[in-house]
Amino acid sequence: MRSLSEIYNDYFSSTSVFSYREDERIFRTRFKRAWFVIFLILVATTPLYANEYHYFIMNLILVNLIGAIGLQLLIGFTGLLSLGHAAFMGVGAYTSALLITKFGCPFALSILFAGLMAALFGIIVGIPSLRIKGFYLMVATVAFQFVIEYIIIHWDNVTRGIRGIELPTPLFFGISLETNRAFFLFLFILMVFLMWGAKNITRSKIGRAFIAVRDNDVSAEIIGIPIFRYKLLSFAISSFYAGIAGALYAGLLRTAIPEDYIFLNSIIFLAMVLVGGLGILVGTVFGVIFITLIPILLDLIVSYLAIVYDPNITILLGPMKEFVFGGLIILFILFEPEGLVGVWIRIRDYFKIWPLPYVSE
Repeated sequence: MRSLSEIYNDYFSSTSVFSYREDERIFRTRFKRAWFVIFLILVATTPLYANEYHYFIMNLILVNLIGAIGLQLLIGFTGLLSLGHAAFMGVGAYTSALLITKFGCPFALSILFAGLMAALFGIIVGIPSLRIKGFYLMVATVAFQFVIEYIIIHWDNVTRGIRGIELPTPLFFGISLETNRAFFLFLFILMVFLMWGAKNITRSKIGRAFIAVRDNDVSAEIIGIPIFRYKLLSFAISSFYAGIAGALYAGLLRTAIPEDYIFLNSIIFLAMVLVGGLGILVGTVFGVIFITLIPILLDLIVSYLAIVYDPNITILLGPMKEFVFGGLIILFILFEPEGLVGVWIRIRDYFKIWPLPYVSE
């Protein structure tokens, strides 16, 4: 008869694998697979406990997650700093909006073209990475950010300037995505597919080359990795994800306006990656949820205090929300440099052996 320690080890704490196929699984242990099934059940049952507002918040999280995954591949896995991610999203948003309004392109097809157009711009922006890196490359991406902002605002004949482009209700193969619930189902399926793609990229030859370039690009070049090719590829993939996220965001709001793709948004996406944890995709999920929900929770707290105490309190505490938001990001960077994923790893490792003092492998 098997002991309690052996049963616990098999189903909860074991990380041992017995074949190459098992080692290559995305969910390598029964514990991870069980939690993924629970997660899918929670998503499938959202109609029981979520309303349209909740679905809108979840849609924001999913759109931000798609965009942040691209930035994670660029910064976390390839080590290329970028502060122009919102500009690539803007390229995707306006590409999709123009294709839909000017040429009657289907929504799903416009998303694909939005990603491809953003990837093209990503390759152009990535060309200087052959000669510059670090801070100077980051400055180049900031310059691209401001160039795109200027074009969007001043190319009035195409982008309609600060008025933006209004979009019709998106359709997916004849299915209306008018409600936030319908849009959520569409976004969730697309997000899972893109996350699966990103995970497979990181496990492939391309992902290993990205990590080698990140760790030491000189050593990577010495062992035969064409670093310039992989840097351009990283920019292209990252921008592709950003372009798709931009098109989805425009479809969610039914409009493409310049204010949604400004420099501040690039900073926010960088914060999502840093707070979540560099170099681990699951950290991106944590970072996106945290950064997306914190401003919403702060708004709810201020609104509650205004109702309970004094309506004028919103005037006093309104500016404090940005201060608290920025302070939380700084505290995470200072005291938890590994991000939220570092916290998760410590909790996970603790419960691998809890409540047993020792579990044999």
